Parts: sequence; structure tokens; C-alpha cells
Amino acid sequence: MRSQAREPIDPANVEWTRVSDKLIMLRIIGWLIGFLIALAIFSIPLVLKLLGFWSELPAFIAWGLPAVVLIIGIWRLLLIPRQVRAIGYAERHEDLLIRQGLFFQRVMVVPYGRMQYVDISVGPIERAVGLASLKLHTASPTTNATLVGLPAAEAARLREQLSSLGEAKLAGL
Repeated sequence: MRSQAREPIDPANVEWTRVSDKLIMLRIIGWLIGFLIALAIFSIPLVLKLLGFWSELPAFIAWGLPAVVLIIGIWRLLLIPRQVRAIGYAERHEDLLIRQGLFFQRVMVVPYGRMQYVDISVGPIERAVGLASLKLHTASPTTNATLVGLPAAEAARLREQLSSLGEAKLAGL
């Protein structure tokens, strides 16, 4: 999936490849689990108040805590598709670009010659939908990069290509 949207921090003349839209579903599953746990925890004061065990608790606090969790949860849910569509990568002659973020945008440049090894990881839910994560390990831990939500075949292709390019650039030093 190619993306032509250009952000102010994007390099000129770069054609971005977006990650799979299946990542939206994975992130929604993760959101749902976290949301239900948070809602259950922040609803405890309300339940205790309704059962009469915590009658001195003000009603606005008892009802307000789950309401705040609900509002934040829905806002987070609405952001997930846009956040996933903001993740992309571009292969250039000398480096790999990785972009992510809506509010706090980041474009990372990983030179092929700095890559030490490329790792693919797949969790059980990712495997079920055919996705994988690619992690680039460089000479400096601060420049390690992870690209999530790649189709498994694309992750394998990138791993082989980036490993070859990294070896070739390293040998040329």
C-alpha cells in the first residue's frame, strides 16, 4: 500500500509504503482488553457505592471515574486507525526511512551500513492474521527501529534485502 500524503518533516520525493490495515484490528483488540480492565478497576468505587459499602463517597466521583475512562477509551479507539495509517517505510538507495506518529511525528533514517542484524517477531495474534514485526538492530541502541504490522511475506523479504544491503555496505567501508 503506497501513501502519497506528505508531512512537514518528511523528506522530499519519498514514496511511503504503509503497513497492513490488519494492524488496526490488532490494535483494537489490545485496546479492548486494556479498556475493559481499566473500566472494571475504575468502576469499583461505583459498585461499592451502589451496594452501600462506600456511602460517603460523592456520587460525582463514583460515576465520574468510569465516565472519564469511557471518554478517554472512545477517543483512543477513534485514533487507532489514523495512527496505524501514519506508520510507513521507504526504501532508498543508502538507507531505510521509517515514519510514525500523528501528534508526535517521527521520521527515522537507518543507514544500511549501520545495521548489524534484522530480526522478525510474530506473536500468536499476529500469526493468526498474517502479520509480523521487523526490528532493525544497529551499532547504537538508540537508533534501533521497529516496524510493526507488516505482512509476513513482506517482513521476510525486507529482512533478507536489508541484511544483504547491510552486509554489502559494511563490506564497502
